Amino acid sequence: MHYQGNIFRPPSEANSILLQVTTGCSHNKCTFCGMYKEERFSIKDDKTIMADIDFAAANYRGLKRLFLCDGDALIIPQKRLVLILEQIRKKLPWLTRVGIYANSKSIKMKGEEQLKQLYDLGLTIAYMGLESGDDVTLKSINKGATSQQMTDMGKKIRAAGMKLSITVLLGIAGTTRSHIHAKETGKVLSAIDPEFVGALSLMLTPNTPLSDDFDRGNFILLGAEEMLEELFIMFSATELSDGLFHANHASNYLPIQAELPKDKEKTLQLIKQALAGKIHLKPEHMRGL
Repeated sequence: MHYQGNIFRPPSEANSILLQVTTGCSHNKCTFCGMYKEERFSIKDDKTIMADIDFAAANYRGLKRLFLCDGDALIIPQKRLVLILEQIRKKLPWLTRVGIYANSKSIKMKGEEQLKQLYDLGLTIAYMGLESGDDVTLKSINKGATSQQMTDMGKKIRAAGMKLSITVLLGIAGTTRSHIHAKETGKVLSAIDPEFVGALSLMLTPNTPLSDDFDRGNFILLGAEEMLEELFIMFSATELSDGLFHANHASNYLPIQAELPKDKEKTLQLIKQALAGKIHLKPEHMRGL
């Protein structure tokens, strides 16, 4: 496989074929993210992509899922993306799922029928980084979209038939808007009603604008108990008709995995117990990105 630079994928794609069709991220301006800071965004040439599809067909017959890397592959022009998905279906017919990262900009660039066409060709799950439902926080981290735009684009993906996995960031609002961020994020998650929510706890990445703000004293990082308080408020405000809410990433102090609405009260009680000191939290040295 012809990989360039660092390759990133969602935790749930750990056992997937990783097909890199773009490099970097088309936005690449979020203040907290250092994943693609040294990478220039580009779409890889068709010859290389097709060669990698052939390689995957010959060597990865035991894997049932494929993920299109990198940061925002959905931004690929429709004709080229259709060609890629057609070749994947032709050469790897045993796959049960193809996934992709998507942001509000790339979703907006696709018409409803175009998204449905991609779904029909096997693109059945999209991953979107919401981070926060609070407009002040979204602006401060330079996310490039408002909460309403995020909501509209999330609904658009779901209307096309794709499953949607949304990532949110505990602690991203700092101490000043922590509870507002938590409550507003829960509202946006409820409005979109995705199949999956993944809550990560902020860990500062060196040489990012947010890390620099922390060093200058302009951003205060939440402690473990404050992160849990934020999680409690966010989870309380989140209503999903049939979804999974995970906070079991390596960055989190308290791993939770809840099926909503069934596990709502049980999970809230679990967080309360942790806040009361009755459950041990993950020690700082064991947390990771």
